[in-house]
Amino acid sequence: MRKLILPLISLLILSFALVTTFSSCKTRSETTENLMDSIDYKKTVPEWVKNSNIYEVNTRQYTPEGTFKAFQQHLPRLKEMGIDILWLMPINPIGEKNRKGKLGSYYSIKNYTAINPEFGTEADFKNLVSEAHKLGMHVIIDWVANHTSWDNVWMKDHSDWYTKDSLGNMTVPGGTDWEDTADLNYDNPELRRAMIDAMAYWVKNADIDGFRCDVAGMVPLTFWMHARKAIDEIKPDCFFLAEDGEPQIHKAFDMTYGWPLKDMMNDMAKGKKNVTHLITYFETEAKRFQPEDIRMQFTTNHDENAWSGSEYERFGDAPVDAFTVLTYTLPGMPLTYTGQEEPLKKRLRFFDKDTVGFKNYERKDLISKLNQLKSGNKALWSYTYRNSFMGLKNTCPGSVLTFVRFYKKTQVFCAFNFSEKEQAFKIPDMLKGEFTVYIGENIPVKMNENIKLKPWGYSVQVARD
Repeated sequence: MRKLILPLISLLILSFALVTTFSSCKTRSETTENLMDSIDYKKTVPEWVKNSNIYEVNTRQYTPEGTFKAFQQHLPRLKEMGIDILWLMPINPIGEKNRKGKLGSYYSIKNYTAINPEFGTEADFKNLVSEAHKLGMHVIIDWVANHTSWDNVWMKDHSDWYTKDSLGNMTVPGGTDWEDTADLNYDNPELRRAMIDAMAYWVKNADIDGFRCDVAGMVPLTFWMHARKAIDEIKPDCFFLAEDGEPQIHKAFDMTYGWPLKDMMNDMAKGKKNVTHLITYFETEAKRFQPEDIRMQFTTNHDENAWSGSEYERFGDAPVDAFTVLTYTLPGMPLTYTGQEEPLKKRLRFFDKDTVGFKNYERKDLISKLNQLKSGNKALWSYTYRNSFMGLKNTCPGSVLTFVRFYKKTQVFCAFNFSEKEQAFKIPDMLKGEFTVYIGENIPVKMNENIKLKPWGYSVQVARD
């Protein structure tokens, strides 16, 4: 960034003032300038994250009221389901200028330090966080650092914080159709400071436990490093989730999106890919990511549901449950999106009101049981492929996936038939131990035993020596 060069006479006139206020001015200047620099900051993944399950809350569509108070009534049920982390989609006011739909996009932020009146008041939000904490749950909020609405409170006094074209006009984020948003310019150190201060506001005033950061890869990594450091100084055990999938961003974030697995499952459900491709994916992940890097595994989320279709739409005749169980048994952290426990078989509208319509919670028992297994069995905690995952060869490698997760003497055996036909196979090599079926089909877990799995069948078994 260009530095302002003052005439010599101006420097002489200002010299006395600079000397007398040297300490405070230097501190502010260094803080601002340093925000542009790369830093070698070693973040630490919070201990409480390692056996956590995360749930994404679409507040607008969760209840007919679409408020924090109405959602709060569901906290005991979610706690009973084994949910540990609540990720709330953006809580801030939504811009009105260039708004899409009647209610607009959550991701068009009008004011970073205020609450969307559609959801209630700041007091309502603080009470929600407090009640979640009483139940032993953590709360993170969706943070949109890359862009704002066209009527954001910063627009009037800080137009230099925005990206402009050759004619001096503010622009939408490059390569997008997000016409309801204006791109922020991270070449401006004052913007970086203001954004970090806004993030700190919610940690200090509402005691939130971290952030899910929207399109994190579109914002400079140097900013996220400074933001993480600043938040850690306020509350050291905050959790950072990046909407990004690259290893580099783990320098600032604890968890990233496992998009390749989601795409792989979509293709497997349609018969476009098979287990061989899945195993190649595992091998690639193990090489690209570090031991402490957590990958979020999911079959759906707010973007997938709204723009690509529900799980049931995308998977077709392939049972959703098999893929759900896979996300829980692979290394990483499983995500449950609003309504998956119902189940949610429709696309929720993104810019208008469209409630889930909870009635029977038909998948609650399945998800609860998977959450219980994930959080209670150290073999499934958020460790890595290289020290808790071992693929097992079988005689039907194109259709059947077999592997073991382990921690010391605890083992979890998993078998999946990702095909529309019954598969008969053997496993030439098997870990020792007596296995008990936890969920799915009761199949023998012994070396060279004849095994059969129904179409799209699965078996998860636990052994303790």
